[in-house]
Amino acid sequence: MNRILVLILMLCASVSLHAQDTQFINPFGTKPPGYTHVVVVNGPGKTIYISGQVPVNATGEIVGKGDLKKQVTQVYENLEIALKAAGATFDDVVKMNTYVVNYKPADVSIIREVRSQYLSRENPPASTLAGVQALYHPDIMIEIEAIAVIK
Repeated sequence: MNRILVLILMLCASVSLHAQDTQFINPFGTKPPGYTHVVVVNGPGKTIYISGQVPVNATGEIVGKGDLKKQVTQVYENLEIALKAAGATFDDVVKMNTYVVNYKPADVSIIREVRSQYLSRENPPASTLAGVQALYHPDIMIEIEAIAVIK
């Protein structure tokens, strides 16, 4: 009987140690429909999930229509704002997914040029780059999502 009680207490302690607190943050001042810009999960460390960011400015206007470099730059600026809102920096990013409309191999040099201004060259995050047919608006050429972890 004592062993069962000890096992139950150990299990309860283990569950409480692994319990997580989740925060949903929209740092741009408005709540978007159907998603959250930043989701922070506290547990052993802090994991931050950033929804795909697109090239829109603080007023919601699309930046750089037809100009991939301007759009990539705006997306990285938006990612930086989202990371900061969650208490993180680009150094904390562990995974990124990049989606480019009508991707061409020449696009990668533009993306890497901008990316190198924000990400660590020593410890870049895991990353996926995928060409897609379209995103939610015809003037949006790129979308990037990220996961960061703070210890």
